[in-house]
Amino acid sequence: MTRCFATAALAAGVSLLSVAAHAQSGALERAVGGYSFDDAAKEAPGTKDFNSKDGKLTFAIVTHTAGNGFFDPTYVGAKVAANAFGINLLMLGSEAPVDDIPREIQILNQIINDPTIDGVIMTTPQSGAYDDIVKKLMERGIPVATTNSHDPNLLNRSQISHTGQDASAAAIGGEALVKCLVDKGVKGGSIIFPSTTTLGNVEVNNRIKSAFEATVKALNAAGKLKDFKVDAGPENIGIDVDANNIVGSVVTLIESRKDVVGAFAANGFVTPALGDAISQLKLNDKVCAFGFDLGPKQQEQIRTGALTGSLGQQPFLQGFWPVAQLYLQIDRGIAAANLDTRAQLVTKETVDTVGKRFEN
Repeated sequence: MTRCFATAALAAGVSLLSVAAHAQSGALERAVGGYSFDDAAKEAPGTKDFNSKDGKLTFAIVTHTAGNGFFDPTYVGAKVAANAFGINLLMLGSEAPVDDIPREIQILNQIINDPTIDGVIMTTPQSGAYDDIVKKLMERGIPVATTNSHDPNLLNRSQISHTGQDASAAAIGGEALVKCLVDKGVKGGSIIFPSTTTLGNVEVNNRIKSAFEATVKALNAAGKLKDFKVDAGPENIGIDVDANNIVGSVVTLIESRKDVVGAFAANGFVTPALGDAISQLKLNDKVCAFGFDLGPKQQEQIRTGALTGSLGQQPFLQGFWPVAQLYLQIDRGIAAANLDTRAQLVTKETVDTVGKRFEN
């Protein structure tokens, strides 16, 4: 009797010790609700037959300019996510090197009737231009995600995830511009904000306004506002330059002011043109010039001093997250979730640390 009790107690003790040791490791196999994490992590049986019912998910990503290289990392990020989730990805966009909203809308109108499409990711740089497309897609039960450029008034905005950099992040560029002027000991002059305002890109317009306001605020805080002429055009959304002669028109703008000491451009089209204009005028390292995006040309211009710095908006994430978000909506029923990709200020000191894996 005693021996049996001791044996049972010993066996129980070993078992309890084993359980305790396992618990101390932190390893979890089942949820509090009783299901296994392995089972819960599996894709739902009907996911691949969503909408098109062809045994695979097909997403399309469409941008308003695929011709200047900015969106290359966006497409890479989308492809990485698509490969991870087993999604067929169509990468589409305007072939133009400058914003081409009509062409993007033309492409979108072609794909909204495609029976194989299960999800659509689009940029929305022109407010109100995409409502009919969103309406048609949602009528077909196809989820939509926007990326890069944000239209706050988009139809069913609260049901649509957005991935991108808030325009207010451009304030970082305005602050950096003033710091550059102060560090160089510049006493006064003109600060200009060239932009292609006639193209109607609301996101770019808002960036200019944010950078302009931050520049004025920082100059005022430094007690130097009265010494500088800060010009962002009549509406503070930029001084319009010619999209068909972008470098030449920026050169003309700088020459016409005669005393330009600072400049800020707000997208991947005008920023390289600003750098080229400064190089042509042999003003490298003499003008505090900042811009947007971190394409190969901007990175080289930072190295040569044609640009003092540029703001990256982490476009890889602008492709990766929308694909992941649409997949999660379809497979998990997870509601649209926004992602702010923030701003990454890159200067000559840090330029060689970006772009190693196609992320900028």
